[in-house]
Amino acid sequence: MNTFYCGVDFHARQQTIAYCNSADGEVNVLQLDHRTDDLRAFYSQFSGNVVVGLEAIGYSLWFEELIESLGHQVWIGHSSDIRRFAKRRQKNDRRDAELILDLLIKGDFPRIHRRDSHSNEVLRQLRYRHRLVKMRTMAKNSLQAIALSCGMSKRANLRGPAGKKLIESLRMSEAQAWQREQWLEMIETLQGRINSVERWLEKQASEDERVSLLRTHPGIGLMTSLCLVHTLEPVSRFANQRKAVGYAGLEPMERSSADKKQYLGISKEGSKLLRYLVCEAGLSAAKGDEELKRFYRRLVVKRGQGKAKVAVGRKLLVRSYIMLRDRADYQEFLRRGVEARLARNDRRLGVPET
Repeated sequence: MNTFYCGVDFHARQQTIAYCNSADGEVNVLQLDHRTDDLRAFYSQFSGNVVVGLEAIGYSLWFEELIESLGHQVWIGHSSDIRRFAKRRQKNDRRDAELILDLLIKGDFPRIHRRDSHSNEVLRQLRYRHRLVKMRTMAKNSLQAIALSCGMSKRANLRGPAGKKLIESLRMSEAQAWQREQWLEMIETLQGRINSVERWLEKQASEDERVSLLRTHPGIGLMTSLCLVHTLEPVSRFANQRKAVGYAGLEPMERSSADKKQYLGISKEGSKLLRYLVCEAGLSAAKGDEELKRFYRRLVVKRGQGKAKVAVGRKLLVRSYIMLRDRADYQEFLRRGVEARLARNDRRLGVPET
């Protein structure tokens, strides 16, 4: 069967396409404008087995859905890996499209995993909630600054209902009073929207046994478990836990030569939200899990709080990966860990297996 390959250099307002039929190998290059040209009509002319490849980009979802609605395949490639195949340093849209087409034809296209529509929706809602929380924090900090400038020194009490009454009782100038009312109104509005999103997320979590499995681990709550499930699944695509850690951008960077070893910070590739949630959850997990608690306290003394926080988050990510891979809850995970340690001790002492 003949295959049509389309290498697309995608931008927000336009795209450059290099396409050919595997039967004759003739390459054609075309540029389409998203605002004026009919993309559906262009891609509808291809029939049979059609593969459209493009680099991973944050605003191509509508285009991917368009291609799939026509019955074509969409392949997303890792941008850095694609660029490594370039033979020349010269870079433009035409060369990029031709490079993607060449990789598709030769079978060297660095294809990455594409999440399904449900996972995209859940992650989109998680990012939306995260932005709302940041806005709420900014509003609360601004309100606290106004209160402190008016003589209020009880910082801890400003967060709750009692703190709200104290703020409303302060004597302020006309401008400060007006800002106070605006910030209070904004906080209330944001809180309502956060609650609405969390109800939707809770409904999604109640229907997913994988989320319930992760939430048995101390420190892993609704947001962290949802983000882990819909970012890592299917976990079978990771050969081992190091691959999963690298995918989340939590593996340390190394630049060593001969006898000189130099370790840099983490790579920070992948989901920024996942790293944030896992590291925050790691601090909570360290309060309820004795092994993580000892690890965190030992590392705080050696490396400081920042690096200890990231290290605990990495351990929590590894645990989550194992729990999802083996479909094991927290108690089962602990039991297997104890059995593994006992088996290692027996091998060290030379005890024969039964």
